Amino acid sequence: MRDFLRGCIDGDGSIVTYTDRYNTFKKPAYVYTRVYLSLVSASPRFLEWLRETLRRLTEVSGHVQLRRSDGRNDLWRLRYAKGEALRLLRWMYYSPEVPCLRRKYDIAAPFLIPPDKPRQRGPGRPVLV
Repeated sequence: MRDFLRGCIDGDGSIVTYTDRYNTFKKPAYVYTRVYLSLVSASPRFLEWLRETLRRLTEVSGHVQLRRSDGRNDLWRLRYAKGEALRLLRWMYYSPEVPCLRRKYDIAAPFLIPPDKPRQRGPGRPVLV
């Protein structure tokens, strides 16, 4: 299943990361790296099956969302954020030698190994390790 998921992400999925500085006006240290893992399909049944299978195997829940556009077919998106995205990335890239699309692996690579030293938790949101 890990290899199947990785193939789906390589095909119709995305791994998105960005640096969130939204709350730096409150405190300059409120800078977070966000990570999202998503898969798009025209089949809601497929995404619901995949979501339930991943929930059973990895205990992540994700979120399925409908995206409609005038004059086009409906698209469904299964999306995982934060800790769930990290868990799935580490699960599907279980070895550096697995076959995968290199450009997507390169995005995921910084998140595959936890930092050597856990960061100290300050006030605010929890830190993902």
